[in-house]
Amino acid sequence: MLRLSIAAVLTLIAFASNSVLNRMAVAGGHISVGDFAIWRVSAGAVVLIVISLILRKGEVVNILFSSPKLRAYGGIYLATYMLGFSFAYLELDAGLGTLLLFGSVQLTMFSASILLREVLTMRRILGSVIALGGLVWLLLPEGKITLPFNAVLSMIVAGIGWGGYSLLGRQAKDPIPETAMNFCVALIICLTALFLFPQPSPTPTDTTGLTLAIISGAITSGCGYSLWYTILPHLGAARAGLAQLSVPPLAIFGGILLLDEVLTLHLILASLVVIGGVAYGLTNSKK
Repeated sequence: MLRLSIAAVLTLIAFASNSVLNRMAVAGGHISVGDFAIWRVSAGAVVLIVISLILRKGEVVNILFSSPKLRAYGGIYLATYMLGFSFAYLELDAGLGTLLLFGSVQLTMFSASILLREVLTMRRILGSVIALGGLVWLLLPEGKITLPFNAVLSMIVAGIGWGGYSLLGRQAKDPIPETAMNFCVALIICLTALFLFPQPSPTPTDTTGLTLAIISGAITSGCGYSLWYTILPHLGAARAGLAQLSVPPLAIFGGILLLDEVLTLHLILASLVVIGGVAYGLTNSKK
């Protein structure tokens, strides 16, 4: 149980780090959204294939191409998340986008838990309500809120894509090569989508942007997603969805540490509500 908890914490930190790296690269004017997504997926695919070759040697080809239907679905879900996420943030406020993303992820995974007839205790439901309420308090912009239809739809679809990707991970048997193949399929889909629907790229890619995208792909996405596939078979859909609600507060505090963003009482209190709700829902409850 302790090892599972440590792995879960490391995975959530990796997810939060992705958000920070994205902000550093894209918001910092070092790379465009589309280029960041392509380099991120490419780096993840390359690194995971290399790791698979080292760990599995002669077996890797069979493992990479085993269960082609699952790998196709995994790539489609992953590409849906990455493309929807990228396109949505061209128009959406960062906080509102994150709220829509994690709200749709939570809804997807809780709906799946009901369909899968998992046990949903009142404690877990209440913890989710508290955490979601804290997330609204944390991320909802003040003043007038603009909701561009295409951007909102893209982010909701991205959340459904990530929820589907996470649910698929519950069937993972060999996480690293399976995630490697998911990244390869996702790369093909992303390249095709950006070729068919090119986006304006006013931001030229510099060394900093390229480095951040590669770090995001190779370490916090590639290795982080492999670790996620390692622990998902041990989690129910509801627990996995609830745990992910802690990512936005972690990302915000990562931004404070690395990007000199301002720490406020509002951030502290709202984050405590989110983390408290997650902790309450995950502890002392049945699987």
